[in-house]
Amino acid sequence: MTTMNGADALVRMLQLNGVKHIFGLCGDTSLPYYDALARLDHGMDHILTRDERSAAYMADAYARVTGKPGVCEGPSGGGATYLLPGLVEANESSIPVLGITSDVSVGARGKFPLTELDQQALYAPLTKWNTRIDRVDQIPHAVRSAFRAMTTGRPGATHIALPYDVQKHEIDAAEVWAQPGHDVYPAYRSVPDPAEVERAAQRLVGARAPVIVVGGGVVIADAMAELEALATMLNAPVCTSVSGNGSLPGSHPLLAGVIGTNGGVEATREVIAQADLVLFIGARAGSTTTEHWKMPARDVTILHLDVDPMTIATNYRTDVALVGDAKLGLAALGAAVNDRIAHRPSDAIDGRGIVARARRAKQAFFSGLAESADRPIKPERVVDALNKLLPARSIVVADPGTPCPYFSAYFDAPEAGRHFITNRAHGALGFSMSAGVGASFGRPDAMVVSVMGDGSFGFTCGEMETIVRRGVPLKMIVFSNAVYGWIKASQKTGYGERYFSVDFDRTDHARVAEAFGVKAWRVEDPADVHGAIKAALAHDGPALVDVISQPLQDTAVPVSQWMG
Repeated sequence: MTTMNGADALVRMLQLNGVKHIFGLCGDTSLPYYDALARLDHGMDHILTRDERSAAYMADAYARVTGKPGVCEGPSGGGATYLLPGLVEANESSIPVLGITSDVSVGARGKFPLTELDQQALYAPLTKWNTRIDRVDQIPHAVRSAFRAMTTGRPGATHIALPYDVQKHEIDAAEVWAQPGHDVYPAYRSVPDPAEVERAAQRLVGARAPVIVVGGGVVIADAMAELEALATMLNAPVCTSVSGNGSLPGSHPLLAGVIGTNGGVEATREVIAQADLVLFIGARAGSTTTEHWKMPARDVTILHLDVDPMTIATNYRTDVALVGDAKLGLAALGAAVNDRIAHRPSDAIDGRGIVARARRAKQAFFSGLAESADRPIKPERVVDALNKLLPARSIVVADPGTPCPYFSAYFDAPEAGRHFITNRAHGALGFSMSAGVGASFGRPDAMVVSVMGDGSFGFTCGEMETIVRRGVPLKMIVFSNAVYGWIKASQKTGYGERYFSVDFDRTDHARVAEAFGVKAWRVEDPADVHGAIKAALAHDGPALVDVISQPLQDTAVPVSQWMG
């Protein structure tokens, strides 16, 4: 019998599941695992990070752009607690990320060893699947279970805790094998009930003003072509959640854009307001997308296609429920609609006309702000420069503060697909820079731009050392306004401008970046924005542009609670 130790078995299981990159941070309880990574010929690249949160965010974005599970790791104790924010974000965003944490030895449990905590209990409510290893022979099955859980049904995050001593125990090498097909997602796709598909097609064809609202599930399922085919047949406007960005090419004549409280504008609200039927696809119909469940209105016919049956009918009475994969479900729905399309009402709306009017109104408002010469610089000017300068296959990663609403509303990716990433589930600051690194490793052929506020920069700037050490050509833009802007804007509109504990001193982010070895520019004049961003994008290594920008509470930010 050929044997190997537990750490070697873990490495081989990752290798057999097609893993090419691991993001993580070292610790005492991980030493056997790191030794296995050092000794074995496995073809995987380990990216040492400066924070376990960063490792998880990197794995998240890596999974989003590759269609493969992301893998991150960290040690016991503090490492296990730091890894958690990234895993809960991935899980709630339906992104497959495996977090591996080493743990104290099995024999030391309950004896107050350094870094002991109940990792399985910690991760249980915040991951799709999670386990703590007790015996070495459990390792292969645990890894297989993690990959199966991550990639099937609604994708999500998983976690394995691997004790120090178990990493040294011997296991039969014959037990180390992987199930083919769990190295990509979605795996084991399912089709909705054909009878429900027929009912949905009948409702769609009979509606006078159907509107399609898509979430991140369309991009996850790679269902963009099927979505376009259905929308085109129906001549129906398509609106997206923030995560649904990329479901259609930016210039598509049926794409109205993002709706809801974060990134929606009056013109896109009007598109939803006139609908007599709304088809949700791969979307949860949550508070942000639906303006706190006010749009669409309660009297509108609702159809819902989602891989997770618990998503459907949670927030709206649903007339037809389609449980299944977005790609296969849309293909089936498109075929059924095509059979009936000749029976569309004679007074059916012109979706292209409605979208064209909405886009003209939105662009006119945006252009007036983007061309402003006011100081501090308006954020719209930065978005406009990137829209004009970025190559078609670029990826923008936005933090949830100042950048998210602007890029949700106005960023224009010309091609369908994963070109925009933001952490919409829990909105933790410090995501963008690290996620940009993960996206860069996952898509080395794409230009990746991380856009962040200065609050987020303070959370994550240590990863610039990782960026320089690994030669990641990430482009970074910082909106420098010396405030936690989202909170201050909310204090302005909801609390009588009683500002409390939201302002901080301005940092010279360009000088900080240069100290790490990153090429940097500082921009105060709006006339210099285009040139500085153009130079940063042309630079052959990592680059940062520090933009002295308008505070969020003083802007025309597309967030409904602060507008009008």
